Amino acid sequence: MQFDVMRFPSYAFDPATGVATFDYVLDGPEPLHFTETITLPVPDGDRPVPAALGRVLDLLHVVAGVSYFKVGAPPRVVAPRPVAPAVASYFTAVYTKGMAEYAYRNQLPHVLSLVVEVPAGEVEPAAAVDNSQARPLSAVGGGKDSIVTLEILRAAGLDPVPFSVNPNPVIKNVNAASGLPAPAARRQLDPRLFELNKAGALNGHIPVTAINSLIAVATAVWHGLGPVVMSNERSASDPNLIWNGHEVNHQWSKGIEAEGLLRTAVTTHAGLTEPYFSLLRSLSELHIAQLFARHTQYDDVVTSCNKAFKLHDPTARWCGDCPKCRFVYLAMAPAMPRTRLNHIFGHDLFADESQVPGFLELLGIDSHKPFECVGEVEESVVALAMLDDDAPVLVALRAAVPAEAWATASRDDVLTPGGPTYVPAPYAKILTDAL
Repeated sequence: MQFDVMRFPSYAFDPATGVATFDYVLDGPEPLHFTETITLPVPDGDRPVPAALGRVLDLLHVVAGVSYFKVGAPPRVVAPRPVAPAVASYFTAVYTKGMAEYAYRNQLPHVLSLVVEVPAGEVEPAAAVDNSQARPLSAVGGGKDSIVTLEILRAAGLDPVPFSVNPNPVIKNVNAASGLPAPAARRQLDPRLFELNKAGALNGHIPVTAINSLIAVATAVWHGLGPVVMSNERSASDPNLIWNGHEVNHQWSKGIEAEGLLRTAVTTHAGLTEPYFSLLRSLSELHIAQLFARHTQYDDVVTSCNKAFKLHDPTARWCGDCPKCRFVYLAMAPAMPRTRLNHIFGHDLFADESQVPGFLELLGIDSHKPFECVGEVEESVVALAMLDDDAPVLVALRAAVPAEAWATASRDDVLTPGGPTYVPAPYAKILTDAL
């Protein structure tokens, strides 16, 4: 399928139902039309629709389009209306850096140099909206990171609102374990997309966190809440590999660059003074695992396994045979007794020698870092160094790690907060007090 340009004809929002419909077209000799439906939770009472909500939906319309762009990867993407340069830059980053893994896997180098075109015209400035003091909306994904953030915010007395998009049974059980009311949004892709995928259309990873983040911001605006608080750690900014001179990062939309661009776009276009940040940005996955170990009430519900998410079975929380399972198991192992760890996972990964090749990938041996949401190689080496028992997998891994890897892996570096963040000062103090 050949297409010349992607366009965004229109969108509509019904405040009575919370339903937003976004239209897309891949234009060319045989155009394809799509409509995506996103349903926001409707606030209680007769709450007016703030102007900022429409502005956030403007951004969401374009960003959510990556799901349809990937069908044909046209050389041009034309935004629907004039926007400020900072907003245009965010759009371009989403369609290039956010789609870099897709471009790499499908060998489409033109995607990396695409520039989202913006129509000429006057851009009306947004009215400032000071949302910084309202209750935070805390995004929940079912894993250890978002649980840690939620509990830090709750312990600080900020009365966080857990939020998710398309919550599956795992996320619903995590929310139930928190004991907090948890509004949710629904995102429904155009069914035609699945038909095209079955027929062999181009497919691949998209920056879904960028989409869900804007859905969360839209919900917070409409409900009169404060900033959207994410739980993305510093290793999310670490690329998997370099291809054609460009970084390819499976987690780009969770990284620090994407966070800064999104913040600027929302503030510029919608006026929010404090729209969005990741509370855990300065922490390593290993450090977050140690914080999670304090919260035993989530042991029977927590999961970070993407395969388990797709099973829609709340009893199948960890597949036990994927990069995410292996990394989280390794990260949690130094922080808790093995009996508790195996209870959480339902698997003893250190007793299964068939797991050795997968762990070697995490340790940077024989391959690049997996295209998964896993931590840095140094974190895996440090976690291994913190374990001293003779489980079969650990023995094999210790023998495989080269001397220079042991020498360069620093426990202090991994467990000391650092790196750039956008955490506001009051929240930064809350995090420091919790460590």
